[in-house]
Formats: sequence, structure tokens, C-alpha cells
Amino acid sequence: MSGGLYSTDKKDFDKTLDLTQLKPYGDTMNDGKVQVSFTLPIADSDKAVEAAKLLAKKMGLEEPNVAYHAALDKEFTFFVVYGGISHTVDYTEIKVQSVDVHAMSMEETNDYIRENIKRKVVIVGASTGTDAHTVGIDAIMNMKGFAGHYGLERYEMIEAYNLGSQVPNEEFIKKAIELNADVLLVSQTVTQKNVHIQNLTNLVELLEAEGIRDKVILICGGPRITHELAKELGYDAGFGPGKYADDVASFAVTEIVNRETA
Repeated sequence: MSGGLYSTDKKDFDKTLDLTQLKPYGDTMNDGKVQVSFTLPIADSDKAVEAAKLLAKKMGLEEPNVAYHAALDKEFTFFVVYGGISHTVDYTEIKVQSVDVHAMSMEETNDYIRENIKRKVVIVGASTGTDAHTVGIDAIMNMKGFAGHYGLERYEMIEAYNLGSQVPNEEFIKKAIELNADVLLVSQTVTQKNVHIQNLTNLVELLEAEGIRDKVILICGGPRITHELAKELGYDAGFGPGKYADDVASFAVTEIVNRETA
């Protein structure tokens, strides 16, 4: 018997999902198909396409195919390469740190604050350092929010202050002290040469020097931020892509209560 998703033909891929031998999915279960993109500092040409294929083979891609290539300028070419891999990972053995908190709705968070904290929670946010991007911090802080999730400014029981972008860490801390902030929220979008790591580390050091690190809930977020990285850098939580004001607010207010009752 052959054909269809559950074909038993030995020439076909094994279509049984085995989480101990997990591999990419493209067209058929376990086919190992992946797509990678990169830029080479050479002019767009047939020779450049061949160079991209050879590099893909050295990366471990089987039967690579350059699905797309385009000149960025005279001496740089962008490539998208499609191919397959034979490697697998044991998904059942993977352990990661994640923010373990139930994401409450805006109304649930407001009620939680009224019942457990009994005052408004002050949250100060900014894109600190040289980071000029505000999309991330605005998505969390601004009243309209993002993707149907209202921002913290709309929460009745939260006083949210969005300081914008390129805020020096020293100024950020000064404003936090002035406002008697409960929560500090830092967004980092620019990550070239790990500049976000340096800036985030510097903020923790300055807070410790001021003697207020343990008096605030410190949260960071951005496209390359994970909870594990945030904890390593001295933060209470880290939120990456796909997280909204609901997630941030839920963690912040429950952490405040946990500290007060500890």
C-alpha cells in the first residue's frame, strides 16, 4: 500500500511523529526540510548562486536549492536556500526556563490589584541606552496596545509611564525613583554585537549601586530576549516575541504580591 499521509511504502519517509527524534517538517512528516537565508559580499551571478549552494552543503543541508536570490547592491547578494537535514533532537529531554504565571485579562488584573495590593501599581518603561526603537515598548505600554491586547496605560489600576526611546539608564533610574515605581520595564530591539547585553547589565549594576534593585520588579523584553537570559542578567523576568501587556502585567502584579507575602 502506498500514497497518502500514512503510506507504508519503505521508499517514503517515516511519517510517525516521534518526539525523541524530532526533525523539521516541510511537505511530509520527518522530511527534514528547512529554509535558511543569508547575505554574501559578492555580486549577484550564477557563480554567486553556486557559492551559496556550496556553503549550504557545508552547513549540512542535503540537496540544497537556491529558491531566491537578489542583489542588495553591486557587491552584496541575498539568498534564500531550501534543503533537508538528517539531524534530530530529543524534544522530551529539553528543559527551559519560562515565566510560570497565568496570563490574566485586563479586567482580571485590575481586580487582582484591588483585592491584593489595594493601590495602583506604578510601572515605568522605556527603550534604554542608544536603542531608538519604540515599537516594542509602545506595544506593551500604550493605551491602544497591540494585536487586540490593550496596553498598560488602559489598565485602571496601573499608572503607566512610557519614557520613550534612547533613555540613558541613569535617567531611567532617576525617573523611577521620582515616581516611586513598583516595576521597571526595559525594551531592547537593537542587538548587534550584543549591545543589548551590555546595556541590560549596566542597568542592573546601576540599580544595585543605588540600593534599589531589590525594591523593584525588573523586567526586560525584546526580539532576542528569553526568560533564561533575563534571569542570567539579574532580571526578574524576560519576555520575547509573542508576549503582550497581559503577560507582563500578570507577572508583575503577582510577583509584587508574592514578595509581600514571602
